[in-house]
Amino acid sequence: MHSFVSCLMHCVFSTKERRRLITPEIQQRLYPYLGGIARENKMKTLSIGGVEDHVHALLSLPSTLSIAKAVQLLKGNSSKWIHETFPNQRLFEWQEGYGAFSIAVSGVEDTIRYIQSQKEHHRVQSFKEELMHFSTSTGLNTKSGCLIDFFRPFGTVGSFGNLSPAINRWAIFGRPLRD
Repeated sequence: MHSFVSCLMHCVFSTKERRRLITPEIQQRLYPYLGGIARENKMKTLSIGGVEDHVHALLSLPSTLSIAKAVQLLKGNSSKWIHETFPNQRLFEWQEGYGAFSIAVSGVEDTIRYIQSQKEHHRVQSFKEELMHFSTSTGLNTKSGCLIDFFRPFGTVGSFGNLSPAINRWAIFGRPLRD
Protein backbone atom coordinates (compact mmCIF):
# COMPACT_ATOMS: atom_id res chain seq x y z
CA MET A 1 0.00 0.00 0.00
CA HIS A 2 1.20 3.52 -0.78
CA SER A 3 0.54 6.82 0.98
CA PHE A 4 0.29 10.13 -0.82
CA VAL A 5 0.42 13.28 1.28
CA SER A 6 0.36 16.97 0.44
CA CYS A 7 1.21 18.94 3.58
CA LEU A 8 2.15 22.48 2.58
CA MET A 9 2.82 24.70 5.58
CA HIS A 10 3.59 28.41 5.74
CA CYS A 11 5.65 28.72 8.94
CA VAL A 12 6.51 32.01 10.60
CA PHE A 13 8.87 32.43 13.55
CA SER A 14 10.44 35.42 15.22
CA THR A 15 13.66 36.25 16.98
CA LYS A 16 13.35 36.40 20.76
CA GLU A 17 11.84 39.71 21.84
CA ARG A 18 11.69 40.48 18.11
CA ARG A 19 15.26 41.73 18.21
CA ARG A 20 16.36 42.91 14.78
CA LEU A 21 19.34 40.52 14.61
CA ILE A 22 18.88 38.91 11.20
CA THR A 23 21.03 41.38 9.28
CA PRO A 24 21.18 41.29 5.46
CA GLU A 25 24.54 39.47 5.74
CA ILE A 26 22.98 36.81 7.97
CA GLN A 27 19.83 36.60 5.81
CA GLN A 28 21.95 35.88 2.74
CA ARG A 29 23.45 32.83 4.45
CA LEU A 30 20.63 31.83 6.82
CA TYR A 31 17.93 31.19 4.22
CA PRO A 32 20.02 28.66 2.25
CA TYR A 33 21.11 27.07 5.53
CA LEU A 34 17.46 26.65 6.59
CA GLY A 35 16.82 25.05 3.20
CA GLY A 36 19.65 22.61 3.87
CA ILE A 37 18.22 21.69 7.29
CA ALA A 38 14.87 21.07 5.62
CA ARG A 39 16.42 18.91 2.87
CA GLU A 40 18.40 16.85 5.40
CA ASN A 41 15.13 16.12 7.22
CA LYS A 42 13.14 15.16 4.11
CA MET A 43 11.22 18.43 3.87
CA LYS A 44 10.99 20.34 0.63
CA THR A 45 11.52 24.09 0.81
CA LEU A 46 9.42 26.07 -1.65
CA SER A 47 10.43 29.51 -0.34
CA ILE A 48 12.24 31.13 2.59
CA GLY A 49 12.40 34.84 3.32
CA GLY A 50 11.84 37.43 5.97
CA VAL A 51 13.19 40.56 7.56
CA GLU A 52 15.45 41.45 10.49
CA ASP A 53 13.16 40.03 13.18
CA HIS A 54 11.34 37.06 11.66
CA VAL A 55 11.41 34.34 9.02
CA HIS A 56 8.76 32.87 6.72
CA ALA A 57 9.19 29.39 5.25
CA LEU A 58 6.88 27.58 2.86
CA LEU A 59 7.53 23.89 3.39
CA SER A 60 6.23 20.61 2.06
CA LEU A 61 6.37 18.19 4.97
CA PRO A 62 6.63 14.41 4.67
CA SER A 63 3.93 12.31 6.32
CA THR A 64 6.41 11.13 8.93
CA LEU A 65 7.28 14.60 10.30
CA SER A 66 5.01 16.68 12.54
CA ILE A 67 4.81 20.44 12.14
CA ALA A 68 6.18 20.94 15.65
CA LYS A 69 9.19 18.72 14.94
CA ALA A 70 9.85 20.43 11.59
CA VAL A 71 9.95 23.88 13.19
CA GLN A 72 12.01 22.58 16.12
CA LEU A 73 14.61 21.23 13.68
CA LEU A 74 14.75 24.48 11.70
CA LYS A 75 14.97 26.76 14.73
CA GLY A 76 17.31 24.62 16.84
CA ASN A 77 19.84 23.83 14.13
CA SER A 78 19.86 27.36 12.70
CA SER A 79 20.32 28.94 16.13
CA LYS A 80 23.33 26.72 16.80
CA TRP A 81 24.74 27.54 13.35
CA ILE A 82 24.30 31.30 13.86
CA HIS A 83 26.19 31.14 17.18
CA GLU A 84 29.03 29.15 15.60
CA THR A 85 29.21 31.16 12.36
CA PHE A 86 28.64 34.67 13.74
CA PRO A 87 30.38 34.87 17.16
CA ASN A 88 29.17 38.46 17.63
CA GLN A 89 25.56 37.15 17.62
CA ARG A 90 25.67 35.49 21.04
CA LEU A 91 22.36 37.20 21.96
CA PHE A 92 20.60 35.51 19.04
CA GLU A 93 17.65 33.28 19.96
CA TRP A 94 14.38 32.34 18.33
CA GLN A 95 11.18 33.15 20.18
CA GLU A 96 9.57 30.09 21.77
CA GLY A 97 6.43 29.88 19.62
CA TYR A 98 5.67 29.99 15.92
CA GLY A 99 2.80 30.23 13.48
CA ALA A 100 2.01 27.46 11.00
CA PHE A 101 -0.69 27.82 8.38
CA SER A 102 -1.72 25.18 5.85
CA ILE A 103 -1.64 26.23 2.20
CA ALA A 104 -3.64 24.75 -0.67
CA VAL A 105 -1.71 23.80 -3.80
CA SER A 106 -3.59 26.59 -5.59
CA GLY A 107 -2.12 29.11 -3.11
CA VAL A 108 1.54 28.18 -3.51
CA GLU A 109 2.44 30.84 -6.10
CA ASP A 110 0.80 33.65 -4.11
CA THR A 111 2.49 32.47 -0.91
CA ILE A 112 5.91 32.35 -2.57
CA ARG A 113 5.39 35.88 -3.92
CA TYR A 114 4.34 37.03 -0.47
CA ILE A 115 7.39 35.49 1.23
CA GLN A 116 9.77 36.91 -1.37
CA SER A 117 8.34 40.43 -0.94
CA GLN A 118 8.72 40.65 2.83
CA LYS A 119 10.96 43.74 2.82
CA GLU A 120 8.44 45.71 0.77
CA HIS A 121 5.51 44.26 2.73
CA HIS A 122 6.89 45.36 6.11
CA ARG A 123 7.36 48.91 4.96
CA VAL A 124 3.57 49.23 5.23
CA GLN A 125 2.50 46.49 7.69
CA SER A 126 3.99 45.55 11.06
CA PHE A 127 4.69 41.98 12.16
CA LYS A 128 1.78 42.25 14.61
CA GLU A 129 -0.60 43.37 11.85
CA GLU A 130 0.69 40.56 9.64
CA LEU A 131 -0.01 37.90 12.28
CA MET A 132 -3.43 39.35 13.00
CA HIS A 133 -4.21 39.05 9.28
CA PHE A 134 -3.00 35.42 9.22
CA SER A 135 -5.06 34.57 12.27
CA THR A 136 -8.28 36.08 10.94
CA SER A 137 -7.82 34.68 7.44
CA THR A 138 -7.33 31.19 8.88
CA GLY A 139 -10.31 31.42 11.25
CA LEU A 140 -8.29 31.76 14.45
CA ASN A 141 -10.13 33.83 17.04
CA THR A 142 -7.72 36.69 17.83
CA LYS A 143 -9.94 37.93 20.65
CA SER A 144 -9.03 34.80 22.59
CA GLY A 145 -5.51 36.20 22.97
CA CYS A 146 -3.75 33.19 21.48
CA LEU A 147 -1.28 35.37 19.56
CA ILE A 148 -0.23 37.25 22.69
CA ASP A 149 3.26 35.69 22.84
CA PHE A 150 4.08 37.26 19.48
CA PHE A 151 2.93 40.69 20.66
CA ARG A 152 4.11 40.73 24.27
CA PRO A 153 7.67 39.44 24.25
CA PHE A 154 8.54 40.22 27.88
CA GLY A 155 5.37 39.41 29.85
CA THR A 156 3.73 36.27 31.03
CA VAL A 157 0.87 34.78 29.11
CA GLY A 158 -2.62 35.63 30.26
CA SER A 159 -5.89 33.80 29.91
CA PHE A 160 -6.71 32.54 26.42
CA GLY A 161 -10.42 31.81 26.63
CA ASN A 162 -11.84 29.16 24.33
CA LEU A 163 -10.17 28.24 21.06
CA SER A 164 -12.03 26.62 18.23
CA PRO A 165 -11.79 22.84 18.58
CA ALA A 166 -10.51 22.77 14.99
CA ILE A 167 -7.32 24.53 16.05
CA ASN A 168 -4.56 22.17 17.11
CA ARG A 169 -2.75 23.98 19.91
CA TRP A 170 0.47 22.10 19.25
CA ALA A 171 0.45 22.53 15.48
CA ILE A 172 -0.17 26.26 15.46
CA PHE A 173 2.06 27.37 18.32
CA GLY A 174 4.49 24.53 18.95
CA ARG A 175 3.50 24.11 22.60
CA PRO A 176 0.30 23.87 24.60
CA LEU A 177 -1.37 27.13 25.53
CA ARG A 178 -2.15 27.83 29.15
CA ASP A 179 -5.84 28.38 29.96
